[in-house]
Amino acid sequence: MFEEARRELVTVRDWLRFAVSRFREAGLHFGHGTQDAFDEAAYLILHILHLPLARLEPFLDARLLPGEAEQIASLLERRISERLPAPYLSHEAFLHGWRFYVDERVIVPRSFLAGLILEHFQPWLDESTLVDSALDMCTGSGCLAILLAHAFPDARVDGVDLSTDALEVARRNVDDYGLGTRVGLIHSDLFASLQGRTYDLIVSNPPYVDAQAMADLPPEYRHEPRMALASGQDGLDAVRAILDQAPAHLNAGGLLAVEIGHNRAALEEAFPHLPFTWPDLEGGEDMVFLITREQLAAA
Repeated sequence: MFEEARRELVTVRDWLRFAVSRFREAGLHFGHGTQDAFDEAAYLILHILHLPLARLEPFLDARLLPGEAEQIASLLERRISERLPAPYLSHEAFLHGWRFYVDERVIVPRSFLAGLILEHFQPWLDESTLVDSALDMCTGSGCLAILLAHAFPDARVDGVDLSTDALEVARRNVDDYGLGTRVGLIHSDLFASLQGRTYDLIVSNPPYVDAQAMADLPPEYRHEPRMALASGQDGLDAVRAILDQAPAHLNAGGLLAVEIGHNRAALEEAFPHLPFTWPDLEGGEDMVFLITREQLAAA
């Protein structure tokens, strides 16, 4: 159908309708910034045409140049045949309105921690608390480290990752935001290379997908780095290590915030004596836990 589309389709509206039909026909999976075939088709077309992403309506009846139509057709074909997430095709992802460069060296930014960071972790961090140092463990693209630097402008921020490939992507994003002097990027297996470093706030969106969920992942998610997703049989291998090592790297009154997906029941079963706090987020009350240094030490 794509060859016929190249000959017959004329306007943005034509290509949008065609894309939605083909995406639905192909049974694509969404969730990397868009939720359905229409949103993803609109995003990709607007991206190719360098149009404002929030203003589709004024351009629906605009006629496309042959070269523009070819670019759209080629991108849509790749989305279907390769099952690549849209951000890997456009090399951009958005998190709470912040734009980040992405490619297949990092997972696509989609952390529930972003909102908490931009809200300064209120009310869990007292308004009078000064955050002078913050750590983004498993930083990936560097998105959360960058948001930490924005939310806490007086803080020194470190972003840590085991993947040197991910750190290259993070460096690009840090430099894009002009934060090279404020955000340090460190190659480390969790806390292994952080001897002597302590922080007022540690956030982490670590690998947390369990073995069964990994086996059931749609093709789109299989393009993301496995090391950034898989975390053992129950999905808690990385979280166990973080809980064990974090107290030595938290200052007095320091806060640890970790995203764990839908693993709340498994985590509470594994650590029944830890008094986790579960913020009510858009995705539910089992996505992120908070715990202080003192609570960890007491348990």
